[in-house]
Amino acid sequence: MLAPMATAAINVRGLLKSYGTVEAVRGVDFDVFEGEVFALLGPNGAGKTTIVEILEGHRERTAGEVSVLGFDPARADRALRSRIGIVLQSTGLNQYLTAAETIELYRGFYPNPRPLDEVLEVVGLTEKRNERVRRLSGGQQRRLDVGIGLAGDPDLLFLDEPTTGFDPAARRGAWEMVKGLAALGKTILLTTHYMDEAQALADRVAIIADGRIVAEGPPASLVGTHERVTVIRFRLPGSAPPIPSALAAKATTSAAGVEITVPNPVPALHELTGWAMQNSVALEGLEVRRPSLEDVYLELTKDATRKDEG
Repeated sequence: MLAPMATAAINVRGLLKSYGTVEAVRGVDFDVFEGEVFALLGPNGAGKTTIVEILEGHRERTAGEVSVLGFDPARADRALRSRIGIVLQSTGLNQYLTAAETIELYRGFYPNPRPLDEVLEVVGLTEKRNERVRRLSGGQQRRLDVGIGLAGDPDLLFLDEPTTGFDPAARRGAWEMVKGLAALGKTILLTTHYMDEAQALADRVAIIADGRIVAEGPPASLVGTHERVTVIRFRLPGSAPPIPSALAAKATTSAAGVEITVPNPVPALHELTGWAMQNSVALEGLEVRRPSLEDVYLELTKDATRKDEG
């Protein structure tokens, strides 16, 4: 959780990355503060992977200023590498080592590694410590990937699509693990395609489209300031009289039922339910759906998504 007046772990100003005449990243500015979970969101080709690789020191920038834990990642300073952990989307692990042997192998690469038993406990693999990698489930192998990222006891952890391919139960388990890492004070930069994941885990998010950040802030604030309206949905029996004219003007009717879009649902619900009670009409399947982070994301990235599909 982000503390008041926190120090920035990552500073990015005017970041530009070009490949010939193609600008993949186009003047990006953002900060990631110590102890927070920061999510980068964007469609394929938006530039988020390029940004992360620049921060990790695996790709050179064309222009701009970048500081990661006080270091320029382009210089590949050993002091920086010892303080960051990287969890890639897919990792090639030795299938015949045990979970404990795998983490112990990576601990040997760092000057001050985190104790093996602590790493196993944090990622929930204590009971699987002597299980060979090939016998671990997909979710357990992903936990082991995170364990490798934690082997050096990093201050900053990069998590790339940590739950891709997980079933719902495994995803929830992974979320709890990430929350546990945040509780330990780790700074986490997360990339994900799952909006509910970003909403559940991130203190702040940045939405990237066509190489630029188009929105940034806490998920709740992005949703709260978005101009989309609330949707009220319900089904009416065939014998029901017409709904009040003020609601009918804002409603669309289809085979699925009636959908009313309003900026403030309270007056509309008051009028609708009062009408239903007065006329003894059952509002089947009544639901009120407020905008979500996914709604905001889709609205802000729709042009970039169309361009990518084209």
